[in-house]
Amino acid sequence: MIDSAWPDRLEHLARRAGDAIMAVYARDISVTQKADHSPVTDADLAAHRVIADGLAAWPEAIPVLSEEDTASFAGADGRGRYWLVDPLDGTREFVRRNDEFTVNIALVESGRPVLGVVLVPVTGVAYVAARGQGAWKVAAEGRQREPIRVAGRPAAGACWRVLGSRSHANAGGSAWLEALGEYCLIPVGSSLKSCLVAEGQADVYPRPGPTCLWDTAAAQVVLEQAGGRMVAGVGSAPDPAGEPLNYATPAQTRNPAFVAWGF
Repeated sequence: MIDSAWPDRLEHLARRAGDAIMAVYARDISVTQKADHSPVTDADLAAHRVIADGLAAWPEAIPVLSEEDTASFAGADGRGRYWLVDPLDGTREFVRRNDEFTVNIALVESGRPVLGVVLVPVTGVAYVAARGQGAWKVAAEGRQREPIRVAGRPAAGACWRVLGSRSHANAGGSAWLEALGEYCLIPVGSSLKSCLVAEGQADVYPRPGPTCLWDTAAAQVVLEQAGGRMVAGVGSAPDPAGEPLNYATPAQTRNPAFVAWGF
């Protein structure tokens, strides 16, 4: 069982990282390329430092795997736990200044995310979830928690609200979408997509393109605790059955294709 004080503590830490990001957002943004040709900015690194320091001061010592410092990670602890962090998810959206970027922090235990926060720095909205405690949305720091729940499977003949990435190839292709039924495709950046499914603002988010463990873990626990699922595999046709994304092998940082379902 997750300590009942940990979700609030984690939300506060994510908000501090969000403040560091917004300080950079307010000025000219310097962008460099990492070895994998993905962009990195001063904001990614500033948020990483805030989160790393905060987790180092956590009540329990738990290893940290961050996108901005994979070399320091030596593996999960004896209980199979580690923190999985994307200090700035949606760096391309950040550089484009379209406001759709997030801070992602998750606690993984025995391969499953059990505690997570996804913060949208521009709006101050935080999505928080803990196993056994549910999922909720907080409009701004100090505000009351608002429990969230997925919308459920759309009625027969209803239009599916499908989310797609702004910066990467969308959905599973036209055949996958046509097999789904009538749909409208809505582009959104970062892990915000899975959170919108979690709060019932969308029905499904298929992702056949590349993602990493830190892109999905925090949003996955939010989605699962809100009644949804994030399952591996997109396939040639929509199928909500499947195994949840698993984080038991952090040395393999790439996720398989997946679908986030709102039921």
